[in-house]
Amino acid sequence: MIERGVDESLSLTANLKAALQELDFLSFAYRRVNVMTTGKRFTTVALELFEGEEEEAELLFYHNLPRQENEKVMFNLLRRSNIAVLFGIDRSVYNLLHEHYPDARFYAQATPLIEHLGVKSRLGNSKKMYAFVQKEGMGIYCFERGHLLLANSFGCSCTADRLYYLLYVWKQLEFGQERDELHLAGALPDKGALTGQLKRFIRQVFVMNPADHIDLQALLTCE
Repeated sequence: MIERGVDESLSLTANLKAALQELDFLSFAYRRVNVMTTGKRFTTVALELFEGEEEEAELLFYHNLPRQENEKVMFNLLRRSNIAVLFGIDRSVYNLLHEHYPDARFYAQATPLIEHLGVKSRLGNSKKMYAFVQKEGMGIYCFERGHLLLANSFGCSCTADRLYYLLYVWKQLEFGQERDELHLAGALPDKGALTGQLKRFIRQVFVMNPADHIDLQALLTCE
């Protein structure tokens, strides 16, 4: 995997333009190109309530999230999980990537995570919560033996806020303190403090191997 830092003084579109110009491998022809967005702006809807139309996706998306300028609403269909993931992407970023890779497939990070974790959560008889921590946010995915209970994102950047959202969701979904499981992954600079606080309330707390990159691995199985 190649990781490239960004110039935070420039827009994402400007950073992508620079990368496309400077990195030779991005100019190669590929049989399949996947683009995965990692933003917090996504929501889910049951497939029986969604017919797969762009206008319908935009209507449902902005019913759950505040409207944002220069945003394109897209969707992924997860037939195994029987849901659609609706997500927003900066329209300038989309146009640039679509021009460079006309046949690219766009995914929300939530899409491969839900597909992969839905299968993983079938192991055992306990309910499972998976939390993916990023610099300024956290995605939470909860399952009961493969059935998605919740997929949501929260803006947070400190241990206290992460702890609050995790325990709030845990309580709202009536997870058990002794039996049910919480799995943490992602950028965990406060891993010791966060897990220490969580174990005061939840017995089964685990940290997933950050080298697994399960979102990228699971993306290969998506349609």
